[in-house]
This record gives sequence, C-alpha cells and structure tokens, in this order.
Amino acid sequence: MTTETELKIKTVPEKNITVKSKESSMSKIISKKSLVWIIPVVVIAGGAFFGYQYWKAKKFALPEGIASGNGRIEGKLVDVAAKEPLRVREILVDEGDLVEPGQVLVRLDTITMDAELAAARANVAATQERLAIANAAIVRRKSEIELANIEVERTRKLVEERAGTQREYDVRKTVLQTTTASLAEEEARLQTARQEVEVAQANVATIQTRIDDATLKAPVHGRVLYRLAEVGEVLAPGGKALTLVNLKDIYMEIFLPSQQAAKVKIGAEGRITLDHAPGLAAAGYVSFVSPEAQFTPKQVETRSERDKLMFRVKIRLPEEMAAAYIGHVKTGVRGVGYVRVDESALWPYWLQNLLALPPKKDEQPREVP
Repeated sequence: MTTETELKIKTVPEKNITVKSKESSMSKIISKKSLVWIIPVVVIAGGAFFGYQYWKAKKFALPEGIASGNGRIEGKLVDVAAKEPLRVREILVDEGDLVEPGQVLVRLDTITMDAELAAARANVAATQERLAIANAAIVRRKSEIELANIEVERTRKLVEERAGTQREYDVRKTVLQTTTASLAEEEARLQTARQEVEVAQANVATIQTRIDDATLKAPVHGRVLYRLAEVGEVLAPGGKALTLVNLKDIYMEIFLPSQQAAKVKIGAEGRITLDHAPGLAAAGYVSFVSPEAQFTPKQVETRSERDKLMFRVKIRLPEEMAAAYIGHVKTGVRGVGYVRVDESALWPYWLQNLLALPPKKDEQPREVP
C-alpha cells in the first residue's frame, strides 16, 4: 500500500524541476538582454581604442628624412687598475659615487717600495759625496799644476843664468806633466761621479713614480659602476680595482637599416628622448656610423638579405650638456634616438622642446620681455 508520505516524496522532485526550469529560462532572458548592451559597448570601446592609436600614430609620425631607433643611454667605461702586483690598503669610494678627475680612489700598500726609496736616496747622498770629493781633487790638482808651472819657469831661468842644473829643470817638467795627467784622471772621475749621481737620482724618481702609481686616482669625471676589489686583496699587474663611467662622454646607440644608414653623415643633427620624459628631447650629433653589419648567414649577399642589414649609429651628447646634468645622467635608461638623414628635413614639433643648458653661477637669468 502507498502511504501519504510516499506520495509527498514522489511529488517533491517534480516541483523542483519546474522551479529550476523557470530559473534557467529567466537567466537566459537576462543574458540575452545583457548581450544587447555589452556588444555595442565593446564595439564602441574597441573603435575608440583603435581610433586613438591611429590618431597617435599620425600625430607622432616622423616626416621624411628623419630616422629613428630604440636605444639606451651609455657612457664610455674607464678601468682603474694597478700597474704592479700590490695589496689593496684602502678603497675610498663605493659603487654609485660621483668622482672628479684627480680624486684619490684606491691606495695600495707600498711598504716594500718605501724601503727601496730610502735606500735609493741614501745612494744619491753617497754619490753626491763622491762627486764633492772629485771636485775637491780637481781643485787640488789645478793648484798643484799651477805650482808646478811656477817651479818649471823658475828652474828654467836658473838654468839660463847658470844658477841651476838641467837635471833639476827636467825634474820640474816631469812633475808638471805628471800633475797634468793626474788632473785629467780626476776630471774623468768627476764625470763618472756626476753620472752616478744622475743614475741614483733617476732611480729615486723611478721608485717615487711607482709609489705615486700605487695611489689610484680618477682619470675622468664619472661615476663608479663596479667595485672589483676589496681591502686586503692582491692585485695582479693590470688588475682592475674599479670601473668608472665617463659621464662627459654620453651617447645612445641605435640601429638603422642600410638604406638609411648610408645617408647618415658624421656630425649630422640628432635627438634623444627618454621613456620617462617623452615630452623633452636632448640635442646631439652623430659621432660614429659603423662601417660593417652582420649578415645571416655572413656569406649570403642577396638583395633580400641586404635589406635586413642593420648598422650601428652613435648619437653623442655635447660635452657641455653632459657636464651640466652630470648628477642626473644614468646609463642604461631606455629611450629613442633620432637622426636627420636629409639636411632639409624639419624636426617635428614634439622634438623641438629641447633640454636647455642651466645658467652658470656667475650669470643672471635673462628677463623675458
């Protein structure tokens, strides 16, 4: 027999199915209504985006005669290295520090060379004493020669007056000749002593130069890029202690296809823009155009391969511009470089907002009328 409870259980699933079917139909109706609004919005947004990109491309399009390429700010690297194998005693700078020409950066241990210098200076003093002795000997010999001349002349007169003997006269002449020969010998010793003094002084200068070279100084105005040694390390001859970036030789390298690179002249005007300051450009000039390009493969020189060749072009900033903003220059910053391939081409307006040189300390800013 079927009870009332069993009948209720059988009827409950049918109601649930009916409710679920109604909910699914309602969701379909809502999704269709939302699609009616979503599709036009997506179409309008897409059209606006592509329209903006097209307007932006037209606005910032380069005129004929201007070539461009991506690049980054770079500077020439200068190594601070030891000339002799010496131990690092002190490092006075760290990575990122600005340095000036002549600034002491690293001091190397020179205890051994200091001892050599002391010995060399003592040798100079000894040779100078020998030189003084040689000079005194020259004076003595000249006095002896003068006396011998007087004796010879006196003896000659005595012989003429028959008051002296010929033997005595010959002895006086022999003494004069011997003393004269001794003078020549002393003069030779004097010359040798002078040369010994010069050699000793040159040895002192050489050792002093080696000691001076053990104090490593900054050759350029730049920034410490790498610190390659630590206190206590022994540097080999030519061993690098620091690497500097010459901040007065700043440039950007771009790569242009062969057709454009062939028209670029050394000294042609250039512009550099940075990604973090797109509305500002820095004026520069082309300082280098690579005479070679890589082939892939190198033996292939068909027309299609020649069209793929890229030549390296260097746009350098003027030294006074780099010096004026030396504290703000950071190598590795990305940007875009532009060069004027055609001298008659005009720079677009967005490349005419140039970075200006700051006024000098002794100059007053000009008043704009």
